[in-house]
Amino acid sequence: MNQSAKPVVVVGLGKTGYSVVAFFAARQIPVVVMDTRDTTPFVQQVKQNFPHVDVILGGLDETQLLQASFVVVSPGLPLATKEIKAAIKSGIDVKSDIQVFAEYAKAPIVAITGSNAKSTVTSLVGLMAQEAGLNTAIGGNLGTPALELIHDDVELYVMELSSFQLEATPNLNAKVATVLNISPDHLDRYESYEAYYQSKHVIFNGSEWGVVNLDDDLSSPLMQKPKHLVGFGLNKPQENGFGLIEHGDKLFLAKGDELLLDCAELKIKGSHNRSNALAALALGECAGLPMQSMLNTLKHFPGLAHRCQWVGQHQGVDFYNDSKGTNVGATLAALEGLGPDIQGNLILMLGGVGKDADFGFLSKAVEQYVQHLVVYGQDKNAIAQALKDRSQIHMADSFEDAFEQAKSIAEGGDAVVLSPACASFDMFNSFEHRGDTFVQLVEGL
Repeated sequence: MNQSAKPVVVVGLGKTGYSVVAFFAARQIPVVVMDTRDTTPFVQQVKQNFPHVDVILGGLDETQLLQASFVVVSPGLPLATKEIKAAIKSGIDVKSDIQVFAEYAKAPIVAITGSNAKSTVTSLVGLMAQEAGLNTAIGGNLGTPALELIHDDVELYVMELSSFQLEATPNLNAKVATVLNISPDHLDRYESYEAYYQSKHVIFNGSEWGVVNLDDDLSSPLMQKPKHLVGFGLNKPQENGFGLIEHGDKLFLAKGDELLLDCAELKIKGSHNRSNALAALALGECAGLPMQSMLNTLKHFPGLAHRCQWVGQHQGVDFYNDSKGTNVGATLAALEGLGPDIQGNLILMLGGVGKDADFGFLSKAVEQYVQHLVVYGQDKNAIAQALKDRSQIHMADSFEDAFEQAKSIAEGGDAVVLSPACASFDMFNSFEHRGDTFVQLVEGL
């Protein structure tokens, strides 16, 4: 390793940071890693696997940052962090692991972001590509860190990307890019709603194709325009776009005037999942995937855990786990998707860490679909205040108490839906932990 060369400085030693260290170390590029925390789970792995790598803990070393060949900042640290701002001001190139990935990836990239449904659509497109026989790498914000996916034999990358990852990704140059939807989220990190959604639109920079949600104005490219645009939406499709067509007494996924698939054949239910299916078809076609492979995938895709997942039925009551509903927009999508299909009462479990969101955005959907609202967690009072005139509200002391109240209220034909509209870290390690707890409570009935 050339120790005389300026090192790459990696900021943040979590899962992403470790993947960056491993990537550069494997290529004999000198690297230094630092973290504001006194320790992280990955410190020992670095010391064991890469003993030549300097590890700095307990703060960011500005001197080291200013001596870097460039800085790779993990998504958990805002670019507004004082030491990172100083590096940017001094002319040091500060980039994300996604930007590094884009510079090394040899295969086309399908890039997917949005406030909600990123994981479902990313998984769908990835499975469609695999069904078509392509050696497909799927990851980013979903599952495997981007730099662990770099291999010469990959034929297509399908990447879920967050706004945090895109902040320092000026030149992604994807084959196909989309912002699926925008709703308020992470307002505790961004100075405004506008700053939040503009960070997502960086995904279109240098892309050949842009896929636009015609049902969400903020999905259209705001800054750089892709060479070509394709639209999808829940109305009749445009000439070359994707949408829905009623034919007889059935509803079909369609492209232009061509009927593609009876919606009744989809395993994933609700209008939001029909939108997800249309988005995946548009992305896949722009990436060159054959239509039949995509339709075969849609017929068999069961959906992802913690995303409007039907858990089971007890005494005629259906239980749905939408723990991935970590923001207002996700819960709105769940209510609008599931609401029309539930014959009895809908009992909604809502609560956790609200991230300064405006729960008033849920008012119309709650009033229309939710008969009982059980609130819990750190921001339960704010939720109750915002929705006090929209549904019958029940206050819970704990997550388990919220479940018990919801179960007690429900009768045959009703549905209990966990879609919290909040982060989970006041009570749980992750949204998965929260969802698993819900599933265990249902299975214990």
